Amino acid sequence: MNIDWIAIAAAAAASWIFGALWYGVFARRWTAAAGLPGGRADQGADKRATIIALIVSLTAEFVMALILAGVIAHTAKKGVTIASGVLVGAICWLGFVITTLATNYAYLKTRLSLVLIDGGHWLCALAIQGAVLGALL
Repeated sequence: MNIDWIAIAAAAAASWIFGALWYGVFARRWTAAAGLPGGRADQGADKRATIIALIVSLTAEFVMALILAGVIAHTAKKGVTIASGVLVGAICWLGFVITTLATNYAYLKTRLSLVLIDGGHWLCALAIQGAVLGALL
């Protein structure tokens, strides 16, 4: 498989921007579900920690897009399309992401709303990456 770095970077950027919007909308609910004091995710965090978190999340989105591109390329029997990209992203979410979140959060005894907010984010992020990769690969 030839790696299309521009498609991967575009998919990573799109899902990262989506994440900022998603957690902007769900910030209060997410921090409450996570049990953060005062309902604020950034309370007490220094700018360096925030920058590191942003870099880690963008890097993770890039790795996710790279791996998803490989899975899409290896499973698309009728060619890579937006629909096949979204489908593969959703299947990866179902098989790997939500199962991991549900397991981890069950042992942590977190609220169901945290699973739903984070799980919803990752479903949309993978669907967005799949759509972008399907369009560009």
